[in-house]
Amino acid sequence: MQPDYDAETALIVVDVQNDFADPAGSLRVAGADAILPYLNRQIAAALAGDALVAYTQDWHPPSTPHFAKDGGPWPVHCVAGTWGAALHPALTSGAGPAVRKGSNGEDGYSGFTMRDPGSGDLVPTELAALLRAHGVARVVICGLATDYCVRATALDAVALGFPTSVLVEGVRAVDLHPGDGAAALAQLADTGVDLVAPSVVAVAGATA
Repeated sequence: MQPDYDAETALIVVDVQNDFADPAGSLRVAGADAILPYLNRQIAAALAGDALVAYTQDWHPPSTPHFAKDGGPWPVHCVAGTWGAALHPALTSGAGPAVRKGSNGEDGYSGFTMRDPGSGDLVPTELAALLRAHGVARVVICGLATDYCVRATALDAVALGFPTSVLVEGVRAVDLHPGDGAAALAQLADTGVDLVAPSVVAVAGATA
């Protein structure tokens, strides 16, 4: 199934960066490189339909509470200005604005919000304002990873009032615990997110 793209739609491409999508990345998501041709087709379709294309990127400082070496859960990844933080070279990039998150050490996964490392308060990124400024009424989401940044971005989009679709063929999961990706998709469906997939089999397979 192909989503309908028009001038009131935004395609949000979440965190398709070298550290996640390249086999040499420090936090590689299994199968991420395999979805790149599909993502590029969706970007082309979005542009052809006059939709906004926006990219999100983790953009961390060298030390942050997000990293295991500083007390967090993850290996060092997507440090600002490094190869790992760059969008994957096989991804069609530059088709729209990039929203970078975590540059001041904030924690969080959503393209819309971050958590202040000192106060713990949620702070917005510029993504919601960007969408509103472009007259966006609904969003389509793809990218990495299903069970973290895609999930959080989609949940925030719904909370902000955007009818939201996730392209199941265009996501892959970390699956830190087996089944995390499938559980994330089920949660999104329960919150009203439209899971765009050709079949039930594809939904299950896309989380590997």
